[in-house]
Amino acid sequence: MKLKLLTASLCAAALYTGAVVADHGPTTVGGASMLPERNIIENAVNSGDHKTLVAAVQAAELVDVLQGEGPFTVFAPTDEAFAALPAGTVDTLLKPENKEQLQTVLTYHVVPGNMNRDALWEETMENDGTVAFKTVQGEYLTVSRNGNNLMVMDAQGNSANITVVDVAQANGVIHVIDSVLMP
Repeated sequence: MKLKLLTASLCAAALYTGAVVADHGPTTVGGASMLPERNIIENAVNSGDHKTLVAAVQAAELVDVLQGEGPFTVFAPTDEAFAALPAGTVDTLLKPENKEQLQTVLTYHVVPGNMNRDALWEETMENDGTVAFKTVQGEYLTVSRNGNNLMVMDAQGNSANITVVDVAQANGVIHVIDSVLMP
């Protein structure tokens, strides 16, 4: 299997100009409509499935970054994903003295560019089913096909299924995932 490593700038340039998602109205995530005219943070705070992620972004002081121009592709773990981490992990990461480590984990879930499902799928198909993307954190996430779906794998070999795709944002796109990824 051929694994192609893309730099953040090439990835953003190639995919940002890529596929267009048809507008079928707002996507519902965690019981709330995710409005495409809002930024990532404005939408995430309304999701009933992302309370832990929002608390972590606030504790890591990354709110301003994710409200920025972007574009960003965010692989957003649910509350259930955070709850599946070993006992005490989230509480430890949320402590002020662990802010840098929390920033590392969170920015590992963000890739420069606006990569909708079609763009991710196309890249995986062009690269024998697997492609790596450089994250804002600096390391790589691997996206691969899983039947007709996509999954994301971290540097530790752990995988997350993308459960909700193409949640359009004013400054990018969110894909909801069912596991927390670790650099």
